[in-house]
Amino acid sequence: MGVAEIIERIKHLPPEERAEVVKFVLEDDMSRIPESFKEGMEDIDAGRTVDMETALNKPYPGNP
Repeated sequence: MGVAEIIERIKHLPPEERAEVVKFVLEDDMSRIPESFKEGMEDIDAGRTVDMETALNKPYPGNP
């Protein structure tokens, strides 16, 4: 079975089953994503990052 056939079959699923496919792809099938990337995304979501310009040109808070 090729990708096109799989996609076509997904298109014909009931909405509840399509939602399960989406959930699997987005949440459960993260085995190929490096752990460091996932941690970085969590840091971004939690607001624990600054843009590169700030990081390179401004002193770290608490440093003289």
